[in-house]
Amino acid sequence: MIFRLLLPALLALCLFAFPPLAVQAAGQAPAAQDSVFPTTPKARPDGKRWRIGYVDGGDYADYPLTLDAIVDGLQRLGWLTTTSDVPERLSSRDLWTWLSKNIKSDTLEFVQDAWWQPGNFDAGKREAVRTAIADRIRQRGDVDLVIAMGTWAGQDMRAIGPPVPTIVGSTSDPLAAGIVDSAQDSGRDNLHARIEPDRYQRQVRLFREIVPFKKLGIVYEDSEAGRTYAAVDAVEQVGKELGFAVQHCHAQSSSVSTETAIANALQCYRDLAQQRVDAVYVTTHRGVTLDSISDIAKALRQAKIPSFSMAGSRDVERGILLSLAQADLSYVGLFHAETIARIFNGAKARQLSQLWVDPPKIALNLATARIIGFDPPVDILLAADEVYEADR
Repeated sequence: MIFRLLLPALLALCLFAFPPLAVQAAGQAPAAQDSVFPTTPKARPDGKRWRIGYVDGGDYADYPLTLDAIVDGLQRLGWLTTTSDVPERLSSRDLWTWLSKNIKSDTLEFVQDAWWQPGNFDAGKREAVRTAIADRIRQRGDVDLVIAMGTWAGQDMRAIGPPVPTIVGSTSDPLAAGIVDSAQDSGRDNLHARIEPDRYQRQVRLFREIVPFKKLGIVYEDSEAGRTYAAVDAVEQVGKELGFAVQHCHAQSSSVSTETAIANALQCYRDLAQQRVDAVYVTTHRGVTLDSISDIAKALRQAKIPSFSMAGSRDVERGILLSLAQADLSYVGLFHAETIARIFNGAKARQLSQLWVDPPKIALNLATARIIGFDPPVDILLAADEVYEADR
């Protein structure tokens, strides 16, 4: 039965539902246990507030959502309160400005002008941003920690040191992107990233168990960063293991407008539908947004092609057939918030465990299942944590 096929994967995920304590880094002294350093609010040694800066690579929907989740995590830990509810659907810049003006805290400050972005994923501006961050920290010394959101930001902060503790969030694969040295060791005293071993391999294996496809379609930008975002190496690895082919479609996403990235991605998914792939793995791409995912899902449903979202259940709610990921970002936000709190309580970023795995969750869209002719067995329905009857 399919449920027996799913059970080992679900049990494996449950074992990792909460982050383990720090692991000894290769070639280093034994890593400090996370529990050694508290998460309680604490001011700087001089009694002043800790000053936080922010950098990302461009406008991407996950970045402000993850930042908001980190702020919520810090609030849960008692480090801050907000004067009102955080506005929805702000860009990362607008959210940062709002936070700098609306956070109440005796221990933290979101420095309004300590915000950097190389245009909107403009590769030609990355070096200038790296230089600006390094100069600001070296010359003014008014930033104590940086939140680096996304692969570009993580790579750029590593390239310049990083000069202050840096928390890297919202990355598909920090290890493959060269942001960290290994899952156990970031390789830099001031660097920390969330690592989830074999996350995408598990997703693809589970998708194959549910839908026995022979040809799987994926969309990504044909660049080093694009392959990392889409976990192309992981997909190809599982393809070789399980004997299915991978149909690639390249959609440029960097150094173009968001509208162009969306158009490129949508065209690729339509092309895959016309090529009659057996299934599609919807990967991370600037053109896959909360607004465009419904159009992508519609194109795949019309072609009666099963789909699985890398991002999670929010895409299933909008018409993608399946996913196995976090229902929301609260767990991620709390993980990063606890890391920040421990750093401000004396830990080095490198000492803290980077290992973390999403709480297990299966999401299924029954409306999409009916449209494409997929009849989910009762076992799948029983294993699903979230079942949607329609798309948004």
